[in-house]
Amino acid sequence: MKDTLTPPDALICPAEVIFDQNAVQARIDAVRKTDPSDTAALRQEAVTATRAAMTAGYAAIAEALRQTPFAAREATRAYTWLTDCAVMTALQLASRDLHPLPNPTESERLTVFAVGGYGRGEMAPFSDVDLLFLTPYKITAWAESVIESTLYMLWDLKLKVGHASRTIRECIRLGTDDFTIRTALLEKRLLYGDDRLAADLDHRLRNDLFKGTERDFVEAKLEERDARHEKQGERYMVEPNVKEGKGGLRDLQSLFWISKYLYHVDDVSDLVGHGLFMQDEFETFLKAENFLWATRCHLHLVTNRATEQLTFDLQVEVAERMGYKDRAGRRAVEVFMQEYFRHATAVGDLTRIFLTKLEAAHVKSEPLLQRLFTRKRKLKDGYKEIHGRLGIVDEKAFLSDPLNLLRIYEEALRTGLLIHPDAMRLVTANLGLITDDFRDKPEAQKLFLGLLLKHGNPERALRRMNELGVLSAFIPEFEPIRAMMQFNMYHSYTVDEHTIQCISQLSKIERKELTEDLPIASSILKEGVNRKVLYVAMLLHDIGKGRDEDHSILGAQIARRVAPRLGLKPKEVDTVEWLVRYHLLMSDMAQKRDIADPRTVRDFAKAVQTRERLDLLCVLTVCDIRGVGPNTWNNWKASLIRALYRQTRRAMEGGLEALNREQRGTDAKRNLREALTDWDAKDLKTELERHYPPYWQGLHVTAHQDFALLLRDISENEVRIQLTPDEDRDATRVCFALADHPGIFSRMCGALALVGANVVDARTYTTKDGYATAAFWIQDAEGSPYEADRLPRLTQMIHKTLRGEVVARDAMQSRDKIKKRERAFRVPTHITFDNEGSEIYTIIEVDTRDRPGLLYDLTRTLSNGNVYINSAVIATYGEQVVDTFYVKDMFGLKFHSPAKQRALERKLRQAISEGVEQAIS
Repeated sequence: MKDTLTPPDALICPAEVIFDQNAVQARIDAVRKTDPSDTAALRQEAVTATRAAMTAGYAAIAEALRQTPFAAREATRAYTWLTDCAVMTALQLASRDLHPLPNPTESERLTVFAVGGYGRGEMAPFSDVDLLFLTPYKITAWAESVIESTLYMLWDLKLKVGHASRTIRECIRLGTDDFTIRTALLEKRLLYGDDRLAADLDHRLRNDLFKGTERDFVEAKLEERDARHEKQGERYMVEPNVKEGKGGLRDLQSLFWISKYLYHVDDVSDLVGHGLFMQDEFETFLKAENFLWATRCHLHLVTNRATEQLTFDLQVEVAERMGYKDRAGRRAVEVFMQEYFRHATAVGDLTRIFLTKLEAAHVKSEPLLQRLFTRKRKLKDGYKEIHGRLGIVDEKAFLSDPLNLLRIYEEALRTGLLIHPDAMRLVTANLGLITDDFRDKPEAQKLFLGLLLKHGNPERALRRMNELGVLSAFIPEFEPIRAMMQFNMYHSYTVDEHTIQCISQLSKIERKELTEDLPIASSILKEGVNRKVLYVAMLLHDIGKGRDEDHSILGAQIARRVAPRLGLKPKEVDTVEWLVRYHLLMSDMAQKRDIADPRTVRDFAKAVQTRERLDLLCVLTVCDIRGVGPNTWNNWKASLIRALYRQTRRAMEGGLEALNREQRGTDAKRNLREALTDWDAKDLKTELERHYPPYWQGLHVTAHQDFALLLRDISENEVRIQLTPDEDRDATRVCFALADHPGIFSRMCGALALVGANVVDARTYTTKDGYATAAFWIQDAEGSPYEADRLPRLTQMIHKTLRGEVVARDAMQSRDKIKKRERAFRVPTHITFDNEGSEIYTIIEVDTRDRPGLLYDLTRTLSNGNVYINSAVIATYGEQVVDTFYVKDMFGLKFHSPAKQRALERKLRQAISEGVEQAIS
């Protein structure tokens, strides 16, 4: 009969500090002596004493973990021991005092097991307490009473208990059909009760459930893993799930479950003896497991609940608890997350090695595609196929020529085979062979470029090279960005994974998979570019990230060193360097400037200079944006990049004088005449003459058409609004027509902010007869155009605000909030004044933290300063936004005076800081 507890070794603090069993027992005994028959008082004292001991225990473990933040194993054992003590106290009281049974019959036996993570002895601060109550036959009244009383006490202790009451026969029956139950039974740990019953269960499980079903169990666990990964996303996603995500704790646990099922091991270290892991791989397993458990424990303690998602705000707090510090231009949280992703990658490597060993032992099926692909591939000398993977015939011969460390990737791409883990191990163990002499060899350079250019799927080779350290060995400058997290909401991936995603996008365009989505980039590649330059620039475009300097400038300097080592000629090196230095130029021009202004295109054309650079930069820009994350690229960005490319190319082919405002205006008026064929000549003449030249140059004919209808017969007190889905831009266009007066632009921004609309572009014009015509492009919270059925309510709310029935400034206060998850980001404010970027306007660029009421605050501040706003261009990058305003003063002049600029900047900064204060309060 098991009814005593022995503390495990190596707890994070002494066992009696975690739970003083003697003290708790003494308090219970004192009540028992007073009145043995008062079971209610006995039960109450047991719960009170246990709760006090647990509170002290939790505090002691948390403090010990704060002092030694990486003592994860000791902490998880301590939480398990604390739980064992509480559960045992409840069980003993229920069976001995509350429901004593001096002479139990054969059927009145009860055994209690810890199962799940609790059974493994791995618990975080708020882990579930999973229990299995086992009886030999149908549950008796006595056993039911003991179980019920035990559970009520555990619930009173605020423990989150999962429980099942079963017979051995039921365990076998349910475990046969349900692999989750089978896994729980695999991890059971005897806590209390009848030893014979426990032994019977062990025997039956081994012979009637586990034996002969090994392959089924492995396949089921791998299916579970695949489904989990699909749900959680890739391991490089920047807000990972520590428990369920790819490369997380559940992946390590799956390895243990499978090992225990197949080899009956009780400890992962036994896998070394079975030849499944080498000693260094086992040590990698332990390091990853310890790091992930430490992270999970701190995550629970920070949130005071069972939290598994490492969200942005929590990343900062966990990094601080674990002792990470800012260093070399990088925040502590970024250093912490880089380590996190490196461990997650290691878990992926271990899983791959383990599963291939299972295939070799015929316990796991080969991947389906490989089984279907029955034709034998002809391999080059020195290679062999092992269970559908590329293996090495003679390791010694392979290593005699270090270039084979690259050739193996070429052979893998050529044949379509995955590399066998034994071959991967060999490569990883011999990275020291990749020396400066190796890197300088023309054949090594040719091999590496061939991986990028020859086989049509370079991302596959690059990802595996990156995971095994070959990429960083061949290009040492790549090592700092490996698994580097960018602590912002814009980038979904680590820097290295972003780079590989970009190359994947480029490869897809070349494979003609994105012709419909990306017509311009596809046509550029079809017409022909220097692929070598483009791929190398793509590989190196973010290589300067993570330092104090501007990553584009530093990256260009690195590219100048690296590109010749990859075998590029001097002229090609110059182009790569230029592309890396200016890889953000086209994106910035398209998203932060008014491309309807001819000066924007003229300046861009002058910076780019040649058609070759324009083509290369356009493709690089498209791939860079698409490689940021799954939903970053949209029709809005596509239309901007497309328009800038076409206009610049036209200017290069026809001369910069082709970018003529007057010509644009003439074309626009002709287009409107053709659109309004049903208008009489007088009305048409009125419409064509009532606008100033900028109006004709800045809008599409469909907007001119909307405004013509809105202005027709408009009265002085009328506000007319037209909402039109602009599918080409993934936005809804809102056209306003109303009598002009100071501050009107700001009021319109306020009205749109109140309905939750995100403004992505806006421009306003004044007619010669005193009306304001303003066009805004808006998106909903998901970055999409508004559904047609939402437009009437939207229009109604905007009308109310413009009529003054709703005061935007007051109404915004409750809506202008920064979410808790987003408060950890540091976004410094930069404000610049540019008098060269436009012939007519001063361009004020405000780069700051985004929030719902920001645009309204900025436009209100400008209006109060007697600033006329012609247009606003809004570019959002996660939590950061760049609002660009084209403005004039009240006399129609640019803001040349430094004193005026400083005064305006001061007011804008004040509006921003007051708004942020309000948004986080």
